[in-house]
Amino acid sequence: MLEFLFCSMITILPDWLYRRFKQGKRWGQEITIYTLWYELRWGLTTCLLLTLSLITVVFYYHPSTTNVISYFRTVTVVSEGGGRVAEVYIKNEQYLKKGDPIFRLDGASQEAAAATARARISEIDALIAVSQSELDSAEAIVDQAEAALEQSLDEQRRKVTLFKQNSPAVTAREVERLENTVAEREGALEAALSNQHTVETRINTQYPAQKDSAEASLNQAETEIDKLTVVAGVDGQIQQFDLQVGDYVNPLLRPAGILIPKGSGVNRFQAGFAQINRQVIHEGMLAEITCLSSPMRIVPMVVVLVQDVIPAGQFRPTDRLVDIQEYAKPGTVTVALEPLYPNTTAHIPPGSKCIANLYTNNHDRLGDPDVGTMQWIALHAIDAVGIAHAAILRIQALLLPVNTLVLSGH
Repeated sequence: MLEFLFCSMITILPDWLYRRFKQGKRWGQEITIYTLWYELRWGLTTCLLLTLSLITVVFYYHPSTTNVISYFRTVTVVSEGGGRVAEVYIKNEQYLKKGDPIFRLDGASQEAAAATARARISEIDALIAVSQSELDSAEAIVDQAEAALEQSLDEQRRKVTLFKQNSPAVTAREVERLENTVAEREGALEAALSNQHTVETRINTQYPAQKDSAEASLNQAETEIDKLTVVAGVDGQIQQFDLQVGDYVNPLLRPAGILIPKGSGVNRFQAGFAQINRQVIHEGMLAEITCLSSPMRIVPMVVVLVQDVIPAGQFRPTDRLVDIQEYAKPGTVTVALEPLYPNTTAHIPPGSKCIANLYTNNHDRLGDPDVGTMQWIALHAIDAVGIAHAAILRIQALLLPVNTLVLSGH
């Protein structure tokens, strides 16, 4: 309407003035409702063409959208495993700090596993103590076997010396007996040393390995016990939380609630603009928004990110081919907006539905001496018509309460 009124002032109005004062034609006589088109055909046609051109220029170089929202992240409160709730520490809508406990599941089986692991560790410590006594006994047996072998070797050396001297006090049979005795005591020493090595292996290798395994089982059980207590991963407010002792919680089917992180979605808005405007949208572009949660207020913004892809084109591989017809509806270009000045969007809660305008600014190009006259005029015209879009946004901001509360029928 604004574009039409503006265009009519420089098309229809001059045409009528010419008919009235130059040709002397008057309303109700020469110009009637039946002759209106014929008499003002040049002004009406020019106004229509100019209005369409102006609207096209305004909406192309100064894009507008009602698809603006400040998305915020939520964290689902779930346990790593299912179980019955044994204790609840908080209430719904309570503010939590990172690490604050939320609820605890029953852990009878995990406690039993931890107790079993502790008992096994104690058992292994007792076995090590017993084996230490066995090692002392084995070392004494080795000492005894070494002493007996040494004694037999001394006696053998003495008798062999006498036998070689042809002493009648030593016979060949006695020498053979001493050799057998030495061999027997060498075997006894080897058996004693083997027994000592076995005991040492149990103390130094087997029991420590078993103890490490038991301690690992204990650590695993204690870790499972720690997992039974669900804590807040971030600072935020808990919502939709109504757990009672005895309720069953399942990480896949029944989450406990939702945690809204503090500061999530604040001072950042996501907008979806028509694909045709992609060529003129760029980072650093100035914008304005007005929101349903804060009507009749205009907030200056700036474009901080233009998404490189259009979400409507995404697909996930399945067992069927993608039919392009299913994606015939064009998607939008996702743009991230942030306030131009700090703390100007603090009054807008995350999740608010908003309207946004972007404004093309050719100030730097106008200062280029290489810009031609016609291009200079066109760039000036593009920047100038942005005021029409700014006026429309302000009219929308004023009419938001009326449209929402009265005309929408809600």
